[in-house]
Amino acid sequence: MPTLLSENEIVSGLKELMGWTRSGGEIKKTVELKDFVHAMGFVNSVALLAEKANHHPDIDIRWNKVTLALSTHSAGGLTANDFNLAKAIDAL
Repeated sequence: MPTLLSENEIVSGLKELMGWTRSGGEIKKTVELKDFVHAMGFVNSVALLAEKANHHPDIDIRWNKVTLALSTHSAGGLTANDFNLAKAIDAL
């Protein structure tokens, strides 16, 4: 099972990400895209990254806005897996 990050590790990890914020035991980001089709294309790209990492975000799609939430549920909070996937998503 992945190890939970310390408060300092979480704060430091957020500084390395673009637009992610902490909400309790998860990190979140909302991405605004051109339209629904582009939003779905983005979600499909995130799905491929998530499958490869075997780590899956919660995804909320509202027309052209996609909100992602990452948490390692099996560990009960934030782990390196969350920040690694967030970095990969930011690189899209």
